[in-house]
Amino acid sequence: MGEEVKLLDFWGSMFGMRIRIALAEKGVSYEYVEQDLRNKSHLLLQMNPIHKKVPVFIHNGKPICESYIILQYIDEVWKDKAPNLLPLHPYDRAQAKFWVDFIDKKLYDGAKKIWAGKGEEREKGKKEVIEILKQLEQVLGDKTYFGGESLGFVDIGLIGYYTWFYTYETIGNFSIESECPKIMCWVKRCMQNESVAKSLPEPKNVYEFVVQWKKSFGLD
Repeated sequence: MGEEVKLLDFWGSMFGMRIRIALAEKGVSYEYVEQDLRNKSHLLLQMNPIHKKVPVFIHNGKPICESYIILQYIDEVWKDKAPNLLPLHPYDRAQAKFWVDFIDKKLYDGAKKIWAGKGEEREKGKKEVIEILKQLEQVLGDKTYFGGESLGFVDIGLIGYYTWFYTYETIGNFSIESECPKIMCWVKRCMQNESVAKSLPEPKNVYEFVVQWKKSFGLD
């Protein structure tokens, strides 16, 4: 099949990292189109006119937006390609979707208070992030991955945040490994997967980007 598969993305987006990992897991070839978030391309605005955000997944000319929706789409379209990203049992699938929704609604906002905020807001963000990660440690339990013995939907939904941990820790002056050691052990297991290791940027590069971003907006 002469399929067109294209990803509009920004290298430091933890949401875009999800799609890169999923496509690598499925062995799907695609064209990567880096986006300048300050000067959004006509293609990005055309393909995601509502939110105007990355990532946007384009399959045979049709755009799919929102990373958790894109993940489900990839899993369904390439269901003949192992592995399954979502669990097979309906209850387990529902639980996996719940926790990725939780990550999207809670972790991003809490973390942004750390790297973009100051004073009390930053301290509040630190407490929120630690609390969220501790909740996720309970969900992980003694399992290798959130879904069991193999990388799955929740793992892919969370692991991109790891590349921002160094930024949170450096700006917030705290240690995630000290507060949430089980999460960091899980990170190390995830990074043993080639699909993850090759899809994530260096954490220090993310930190340097954030420092420059804050300077440009007078937030340093």
